[in-house]
Amino acid sequence: MGLKVLLIGAVALLLGACSTNKELVATGGSRADGTIQLSYEVGAFQKANLSFEQGIATARERCRAWGYSDAEPFGGQTRQCQAPSQYGCMQWFISMNYQCLGGNRPS
Repeated sequence: MGLKVLLIGAVALLLGACSTNKELVATGGSRADGTIQLSYEVGAFQKANLSFEQGIATARERCRAWGYSDAEPFGGQTRQCQAPSQYGCMQWFISMNYQCLGGNRPS
């Protein structure tokens, strides 16, 4: 029984350790504070391939829609477990914050 569990775990690790392209999407923010939150989800055995250029472009687009001129990342990232199991977290929700720059020009 122990060998079977070990074998299943090894196969899951090999299959799940694949690189996966992920896109940062807007999941929150505050126009008044000039902040944008971008996030993505990743499985426990996945390696996320992120385009930070795409992330900053998404943040800039949102900030410009709010009347700011630019955006920059700040504060690192936070991880929240979305699918805990007896073997650890099986699905992570990862968020990154961006600050809008250039002053808000209300429309």
